[in-house]
Amino acid sequence: MADAWLSDTRSSYDTDAAGYAEKVRGLLGERPYLRASLALFAELVHGAGAGPVVDVGCGPGYVTGYLHDAGVDAFGIDLSPEMIAIARRDHPGLRFEVGTMTDLKMADDSLVGIVAFWSVIHVPDHAMPGVLEEFRRVLQPQGLLLVGFHVGDETRHTSEGYTGRAVNVDSHHRRPSTVMGWLRDAGFTIEAELVIGPDVEVPGAVIFARR
Repeated sequence: MADAWLSDTRSSYDTDAAGYAEKVRGLLGERPYLRASLALFAELVHGAGAGPVVDVGCGPGYVTGYLHDAGVDAFGIDLSPEMIAIARRDHPGLRFEVGTMTDLKMADDSLVGIVAFWSVIHVPDHAMPGVLEEFRRVLQPQGLLLVGFHVGDETRHTSEGYTGRAVNVDSHHRRPSTVMGWLRDAGFTIEAELVIGPDVEVPGAVIFARR
């Protein structure tokens, strides 16, 4: 089944939604470089004249909430209905919808920005070009994309969630050069790349790109 990874990811996050939400609670307060990346993204969105921004794979909504507090017209989508329920509970004034980055229910050229903060890690290699083409489709010309992901050369399988319940999800660790290559192929121009924690076991990376 071509979309088995989508159904596995959805069911896994539905199963472990409460545990995941607790795991990332306060995360931005502990990670200055992540906060700085989002603050810069918000500044660039304001510089572009503002407009709607989607947090793709928003989970419990902490990034959407941070961007909203920074004055960005942000809303979130996530594959998991249970995650969306938590996001709506924790951020009652914001908009959250169930959806998938493989088929965004948004008009062409309708967004000023997209944030995909460690959500593309579950997208297998063969599906990444289509996801990035979908991002480009819904972004306005010169629209901004911020992508965050795990750095590495492996795929890690998770069979037990934070609550101890069984899940079935893969996390793909990638080199920034690989992600930037896909972005360029999809019609993006790379503006900046930051590797976070290059000396830790699993570094992170954020890439700023424009349509």
